[in-house]
Amino acid sequence: MSDWFPHVAGVADELAFVRSMYTTDNDHGAEFQMHTGRHQLDEQQPTIGAWASYGLGGLNDDLPSFVFLGQYKDVPVKRDFAADYLGPRHAGVELSLDPARPLPFAARGPGGLPDEQAQVFDLAGEFNRLAAARHSDDEQTRARVRAYELAFRMQRAVPDVLDLNRESARTQALYGIDNPTTAVYGRHLLAARRLAERGVRFTLVYLNDYGEWDSHNDLKNLHARSAARVDQPLAGLVRDLKQRGLDQDVLVVCCTEFGRTPGLETRDAYRMPTGRDHHPHGFTVWFYGAGIRRGVIHGATDELGFHAVEHPHYVTDIHATVLDRLGLDPVRLDVPGRKRLDLDHGTVIRPICT
Repeated sequence: MSDWFPHVAGVADELAFVRSMYTTDNDHGAEFQMHTGRHQLDEQQPTIGAWASYGLGGLNDDLPSFVFLGQYKDVPVKRDFAADYLGPRHAGVELSLDPARPLPFAARGPGGLPDEQAQVFDLAGEFNRLAAARHSDDEQTRARVRAYELAFRMQRAVPDVLDLNRESARTQALYGIDNPTTAVYGRHLLAARRLAERGVRFTLVYLNDYGEWDSHNDLKNLHARSAARVDQPLAGLVRDLKQRGLDQDVLVVCCTEFGRTPGLETRDAYRMPTGRDHHPHGFTVWFYGAGIRRGVIHGATDELGFHAVEHPHYVTDIHATVLDRLGLDPVRLDVPGRKRLDLDHGTVIRPICT
């Protein structure tokens, strides 16, 4: 493992590496493929988080079953956590780690009191139930009512879940929250653990760009900075889940949209290589936790790292593996009247499963 990841290297024996992933989009539409399995010009499909929500439902009435955690101001295209034909109740809900506004879209107005808002919601609920009885076949109205009611309950539940100060100083240090370099990603991963403990089925955590992740030039410095931001938080999550016994119930997937070319893309003024282009033909992801073997390597690229040649896996194989480990059959998990391709279902990566 690269010495840019000393902390993850320390937990490598807990992880299952798949070194033969591929996708078919050479542009950043590969981001959408990672979540839906479809090219961005294809028919839209629900994301993997939406399928998990649809198949399993929720465990906590005060929290959504699918959550998106990123830097709220830099939210990516919502296709990354959309539910499409599964319905809006299974779409990802965006949460901010801003203690003052953890739920920006459902904040009370200036001077509003919780009891006053509860009375308003009760009255609105009466009107909604009357409307639902009159228009019993209107799924959009019912979904909107559920969303408003959930948003109200979340106002009470979310601040407690995302109050990371409730964690010990030792736990916060484990995720690197006490270090400016690792604090942002560490807070997001610690929040993800707290959400899992409270019954959230699926949490999507983004490392937002900082202007460094798409290293077409100056890769050595830019990727070194990105690695420094994520290395300790990722290892901290693995160690924290294991010490709490949550690794028996929680599955972690660390992935990317594609790899980088093994050959150079640009040169500096001295004709030295500085960058790498997008590369969809072979890259690595790793799995950890529930239902996953520990310390295994599966698949390989050629000697140049150009093509996945040993046990190649398209991105929907990640989806199939996740759903299978959660107790769902990715083939039977379907909606009547909606045609999915065999490729959409994916194939479970059995050699990394217990």
